[in-house]
Amino acid sequence: MLLQDPNLSVWLYAHPVDMRKQFDGLAALAQSKLKRPANSGELFVFINKRRTYIKILYYSRGGYCLWSKRLEQGQFHRVNGDEDKMSLNWAQLQCLIEGINWQKAPQNKRYIQ
Repeated sequence: MLLQDPNLSVWLYAHPVDMRKQFDGLAALAQSKLKRPANSGELFVFINKRRTYIKILYYSRGGYCLWSKRLEQGQFHRVNGDEDKMSLNWAQLQCLIEGINWQKAPQNKRYIQ
């Protein structure tokens, strides 16, 4: 089960990842590309090229945990950013997992008089 602590740091790796990677491969990515210790207890989010698969790696009670979700239809939203890594808060992570695009501002209808 994914930890439900709104105070956890969440890091999204902005580049596509080969989803054949498991614990060790994703931990190595977290340390080399995200420049964060993989066993820090932070959440590391990885998405594949087609944006249909997401994996979240974290360290808890002496071992790595891996949470994943594969979409049967649709894609995960692209998170806009200019860097290799992006910091997300807990609400943004939940929106990403549930398919809600929090970066898109709603377009309200304007009536011209």
